[in-house]
Amino acid sequence: MMARWLPRSLAVRVTLLCGLIAVWTTGMLGMYFFFAARTAITAHADEQLIGRAEHFRRLVADARTIPDLRDRSLLFEALLGSASDVLILRRVGEAPLVEVNPDRAVVPADIAPVVAGRSIAPRDVRDGAAPGQLRLHWVSAQARSGQDGALIEVVAGHPLVSEMQMIGRARNQALAGTVMAMAACTLLVWLVLRHGLRPLRRVAEQAALINPINLALRLPAKDAPQELQDMVAVFNAMLDRVATGYERLSQFSADLAHEIRTPVGALIGQTQVALNRPREAAEYQQLLESNLEELNRLRLIIDNILFLAQADHATLQIERAPLDMADELQRIAEYFDGPADEAGLRFEVQAAGSAVVNASLCRRAIHNLVVNALRYSRAGTTIRLFGHQDEAGSTIAVENEGEPIPAEQLARLFDRFYRADASRGRPAESSGLGLAIVKAIMALHGGEASASCSPTGRIRFELRFPAQKASA
Repeated sequence: MMARWLPRSLAVRVTLLCGLIAVWTTGMLGMYFFFAARTAITAHADEQLIGRAEHFRRLVADARTIPDLRDRSLLFEALLGSASDVLILRRVGEAPLVEVNPDRAVVPADIAPVVAGRSIAPRDVRDGAAPGQLRLHWVSAQARSGQDGALIEVVAGHPLVSEMQMIGRARNQALAGTVMAMAACTLLVWLVLRHGLRPLRRVAEQAALINPINLALRLPAKDAPQELQDMVAVFNAMLDRVATGYERLSQFSADLAHEIRTPVGALIGQTQVALNRPREAAEYQQLLESNLEELNRLRLIIDNILFLAQADHATLQIERAPLDMADELQRIAEYFDGPADEAGLRFEVQAAGSAVVNASLCRRAIHNLVVNALRYSRAGTTIRLFGHQDEAGSTIAVENEGEPIPAEQLARLFDRFYRADASRGRPAESSGLGLAIVKAIMALHGGEASASCSPTGRIRFELRFPAQKASA
């Protein structure tokens, strides 16, 4: 579930996320450059401090006696880097010989001097300051004076006043750069997203135009971004199915109205004629019998429509069991033997094996095919019932001889209320739903119904049931 605090706009979400990424990235870069600048500034200050200390060591080595060092105190003071720099020349455990310490900075007690003869390294610099005083870097090194070889300790200190100011400016610049970079990145991301989401807005505008009147419209896939092309293709395919279903529903509604209008019109017409004048009881009885026939036809249409609605909109789990095809087809042929004799037709059964089906639904599908064959067969021909089983499943077929059906009509035989030729047979006895029910029954079984016709008019309907285990 999406958190409620997140904004609903995708562009705003992405912008905020990119802004957070920009804050983190530029913040890390700013910190890196700040620490790099601080390290470079302090390293430069330490190099200068070490250079002065080494220079002082050379001056001490050039001095012949200790009094010479005292006489050069002004020279030492002039060589300091700033007015606050510290320089102390002293013997170990004695008072300073030379001391330049205008701010009275306290020398760290634990500072270890570099022995004479070894160069001062950056690791020898000591960072320290007494409470309430400026931060100083210290370095201590020993040197021997000229001729008497006295061991003198040179202590040099440098307060990081200008360096701390430079570090503060670098920090402020890093913060300002981070904020500006974050703002620039956020603004650029927003502008880029608004530009990049224009195809999505065009898709939304096109989708808003689609309605039951304009179902032919489709979402523009040509200029859609690659990431949206799959989604647009899926939506267009969905719209194709919706348009097909809506068209079939409209046609179904029209056909249903037409089918119901015929018996209802007959009922109304016959009743109006009967009420036009008084009639005998036998005439009223004949009227009621005719009305009952029309009402039964209406009930059959309603039952068939309800069955199709359940098959279309419910995920029915049907029970299945093995059905002996030879016995079943033989019983169906015997059941329709009387109507076949009246129409001058006969049955021929060739079947073996079994099919795992729902017996009542399968029987209803075969009945509809046989009724269709009786209705449209030429007199004197044979209706053949076939059944065979193989590894793929079971197949039941019904063949009859009739008028050739064009190929373009074969694909529509299983449509609801469709008749290949309403003038053939007896249309009053057909609701146009029999083959549609056959197709729905096969869909419930996960099978397939198909029709084929030879040029001579041999029509074959096949029901192919998939192989599977029977369910209890």
